[in-house]
Amino acid sequence: MSLNTPSYPLLFSLASLVIILTGVKLAEAIISPLLIALFITAISGPAMFWLLNKKVPASLAVSLIIFTLIIFGFFISSIVSSSLQGFFDNLPSYQDRLQSITKTLGLFLQQFGINLQMTELSKTFNLGKVMGFIGSTFNQVLSALTNIFLILIMVIFLLLELTSFRLKLSSISKTPTETMAKWAHISATISRYFKIKTMTSLLTAIPIILVLSLLEIDFPILWGIVAFLLNFVPNIGSIIAAVPAVLLALIQFGFIAAGEVALLYLLMNNIVGNFIEPRLMGRSLGLSTLVVFLSLVLWGWLLGPIGMFLSVPLTMALKIISDSNEKTRWIAILLSNDIKNVKKT
Repeated sequence: MSLNTPSYPLLFSLASLVIILTGVKLAEAIISPLLIALFITAISGPAMFWLLNKKVPASLAVSLIIFTLIIFGFFISSIVSSSLQGFFDNLPSYQDRLQSITKTLGLFLQQFGINLQMTELSKTFNLGKVMGFIGSTFNQVLSALTNIFLILIMVIFLLLELTSFRLKLSSISKTPTETMAKWAHISATISRYFKIKTMTSLLTAIPIILVLSLLEIDFPILWGIVAFLLNFVPNIGSIIAAVPAVLLALIQFGFIAAGEVALLYLLMNNIVGNFIEPRLMGRSLGLSTLVVFLSLVLWGWLLGPIGMFLSVPLTMALKIISDSNEKTRWIAILLSNDIKNVKKT
């Protein structure tokens, strides 16, 4: 094939993409902690600049943020660990109760001529498998956090670098004013996305904790934390978060309570996901549904659970960066859910 043929640039780009993705997959152990550090830095960045604007020295500002992150991380990990341990201690009794409910359900359906294999029905309603999946996901996330010291060091240097990165970027650019304007737009938009997503995740988790506590469902804080974290996973995250809480409500109090919990999750995810979040973010920050799903699959395959949690932020960052350059704006258009607003981002 001649280098001048029209298909050559496309083939070259696809080959380069395959090589890059292969490299990312092979370097998962290194890239996952780095992405976690970038994620923490993106969330902590506004607090860092707020402290700097209050004339707090950079070293002290970073120390305060790192100390806050350590305390918060220790608090959350302690709650999750103790709750998971308590849940798995009670799992045999939960499973026995669920088996009894499954048997009763099977006998009830037989009255209407619906014959189900009890073994298959038991496999379908298996709380151990559901929590095993969630537990293994948490374990994989925690394994990426095992070198927490390295992640904290990365966050410290990234936060310190934020104060000088703009100056460095300006000094190496041929058009400093235009480059700084693009960087300010990119960083502000990504920071806005993280702030809004964190806030909407809290708006989802807090009512779930309160209502589950009122319904006296076991481990309400655990299910709230699960809902908060899985809200960052598009499409399937909210469904996965609801399953263990609904099954636990069924085990403890029966079908009516399970229906109430399912309705709670449905209402919160619809209100936050379909009304509050789009209004705060605007359509210009939106990704198409197909892109969200494909990004979930791609990043999940490349980086495991960490990739699933960060799939939308990573794709969103790609969209914003692509939209800032005329040559790559076509990528932003393909990723967007609203072509009319792509050039307004």
